[in-house]
Amino acid sequence: MFACFILLLNFCLPAQGNFNLKFKNSTVYAGIEVGSKGVKMSILEVGKNAQKNGAFNILKDTSVNTDFISFSDKTFEATLNGLHSLYQSALQDYNIPAERVFSVISSGVKMQAEKDNKKSWISSLSDSFLVRIKEPTRKVEVIDPMAEARLSHLGIVPESRRYTTFLIDIGSGNTKGGYFPNGNTQVLKLFNLNWGTKSTANATESRSGDDKTVKNFHKQLSRVLAGAVDTEVVYAVNESGAYNMSDYIAFSGGIAWSVANLMYPELVENSVVPVTYSEMEKFNEMLVNNYEMLSDVAIVKTITDKSLDKVAIGAEIKRVNKVFDQKSLMAGTGLLLKIMRQFEGVYEKKQFYLVKNGQVGWISAYVNQEVSK
Repeated sequence: MFACFILLLNFCLPAQGNFNLKFKNSTVYAGIEVGSKGVKMSILEVGKNAQKNGAFNILKDTSVNTDFISFSDKTFEATLNGLHSLYQSALQDYNIPAERVFSVISSGVKMQAEKDNKKSWISSLSDSFLVRIKEPTRKVEVIDPMAEARLSHLGIVPESRRYTTFLIDIGSGNTKGGYFPNGNTQVLKLFNLNWGTKSTANATESRSGDDKTVKNFHKQLSRVLAGAVDTEVVYAVNESGAYNMSDYIAFSGGIAWSVANLMYPELVENSVVPVTYSEMEKFNEMLVNNYEMLSDVAIVKTITDKSLDKVAIGAEIKRVNKVFDQKSLMAGTGLLLKIMRQFEGVYEKKQFYLVKNGQVGWISAYVNQEVSK
């Protein structure tokens, strides 16, 4: 999740960036999230009964990579500047009233700060932000994994599969998810790991020493995944009881979005794509051995269907490669495969899905919760 944060407004088209709205009777939301990798602002159109019918339309995503969970003075300042600049953009570029902005710090940041004994960095960031914008009473909420996982499930998974789907959101700093075991959406069986795409990459880099080659990164990543990551994944999956209770395993988060687009560029318009474990293994091998084939130019050349929009496909692939470099893709895909492996049974095959717009569900569910208070 994966995570996000929000602003609700009575939409006035000319004053809100000239967005082309897709639905009737819709409302536009936006929000700012401080995540493990950086700061993100999302603007989203939500149609009537969106939670039931999935009437979502992403109007704009903007992010600033700041690597907050490195917890250095440099990344702290970069995160504070990113948070402030995106907040000002919401006010000035989209004319969003300040009282309708929700500022949130993700569970991945919370977990990593607790792990590294850096909880004070979160409060310092929040306090510094409020001083800079001169709004001392503004609320900057720190989301815990349980709340984030529950809201993600409610926002992403359709009602028809509400109680048969195990949702796993692989974030930058952590992985969270779960399922509703007893037909009660108030009670989520939580799945939680202290590993995400960025934290796995960071652990691998710290083992790599002075050898920064992809070959050495791959070797060290294998050791990271076979060590503490494997132990935690096996325990978390077994403890969740999800194998016996779930027919569908859905992955969301940045790595799910990126892998889905790179593996299935022709499905650029699809928000959810199916995938098998063997297909994921082959993609992982390509990341290491034929990464050049995953550039926007190389992928567009493979598109032979003339009905497909090659410009749109190329733009999306370029966006993926801007957000995730080769090593980040290797780390995130390795973690995804490690989790998938626990559900790749000999006698019972689960259906795996990659959710591209996981942040949409999180935003919509969060907004519904806040508005109803």
